[in-house]
Amino acid sequence: MNERPTFILAGNGPYENRGCEAIVRGTVKALRHYYKDPSFICVSFFHSNEQYKRQCEQEFDEKIIHKRANQRAKLFDLNWSVYRILKVIEPEIFKNWTYKEMLPYIKDCHSVLSLGGDNYSLDYGIPERFTILDDIAIENRKSIVIWGASVGPFDKLPKYEQYIISHLQKVNGIFARESSTIKYLKEKGVTQNIYKVGDPAFLMDAIEPKELDNKIKIEEGSIGINFSPLMAKYVTGGDLKKWTNLASEIIIHVSEKTYRKIYLIPHVTSPLPNSDYEFLKSVQKITKIDKNKLILIPPKYNAAETKWIISKMFLFAGARTHSTIAALSSCIPTLSFAYSIKAKGINNDIFANENYCLNPEDLNAELVNRKIELLIENNTQIREYLQLKIPEIKKEALDAGKYLLQVEYSENI
Repeated sequence: MNERPTFILAGNGPYENRGCEAIVRGTVKALRHYYKDPSFICVSFFHSNEQYKRQCEQEFDEKIIHKRANQRAKLFDLNWSVYRILKVIEPEIFKNWTYKEMLPYIKDCHSVLSLGGDNYSLDYGIPERFTILDDIAIENRKSIVIWGASVGPFDKLPKYEQYIISHLQKVNGIFARESSTIKYLKEKGVTQNIYKVGDPAFLMDAIEPKELDNKIKIEEGSIGINFSPLMAKYVTGGDLKKWTNLASEIIIHVSEKTYRKIYLIPHVTSPLPNSDYEFLKSVQKITKIDKNKLILIPPKYNAAETKWIISKMFLFAGARTHSTIAALSSCIPTLSFAYSIKAKGINNDIFANENYCLNPEDLNAELVNRKIELLIENNTQIREYLQLKIPEIKKEALDAGKYLLQVEYSENI
């Protein structure tokens, strides 16, 4: 067992995205299983300096040190404009600016792990900042692993796809969290550096909040729902008002058909326009049902505490991938609102089908309720199945540490 190594965990988002925090917690758990007393430098992208400071202050794991990665802060950011010019005339300066705070640590680190779940995709644009990360690690002769991720597809941009496939063949390991990624990459000729793992978030333990809001008494038989403002892009062509009204319609329909208490559970509480909490708050406001039957969970709970709340639901329906992972890893029957490869891949790996997924084009009140009724009808059987299956997925997530040892060994011989 390697003693006291330091790992760089780079490319992730802030903890206010509970999925990003869950990835870190699960990753740390896996590495501690295979390495003795490791420490971690988390180099993440933040929306503001205040958010970064808040995360540093609230970090409870003394072995985790947080650093910032640089990105454009606003539309007319002068520094960003200067560095975009430098990208053309002095690409090394631009590259080093992005990960400036990481550079002092890279020489003595054990490996660089690129965290983030779906960074290597077109979901948020061309993933330039992450290929830059890979290049820095390779130039510094450090193992670089795309860690517990979904990758692609890139076929909408054929020229870029040609570049990224060549790039992915250079990294030391692609630790894919679902089979759809593996299938896509193998079809494109990436075969030698792929390892099948589970999403690290499956390993994060649920923790009961010390101070659970008195208004939030989880009623037995309740339904948890997570909607995100991001879904507007896929469901209503970006029309947020239209998506808000549709989300309200879905909730009313589910409430009227099931007679169950509904908890609206945010999984991203970052500033607008990405905040699940603010979106769900606006949905709750226009939803004409008894407010005692529609409870909005406040944004103060961390990832492990949010997972505990989700784990108390009779069933769960979620848009954010890691909200559904929190539910599935707690053996809660779960409906995934699948707007990318990741949700479908994870469901196929667990259930060998997509029966508990809904595509954006199929998202309407009647169909959501039909899926909810299916989860109610088969609730006991699904729970029993998950109790057998989820330990396998958790083992796959833990195996990432074992595969990392193999990658490092092969690089050193």
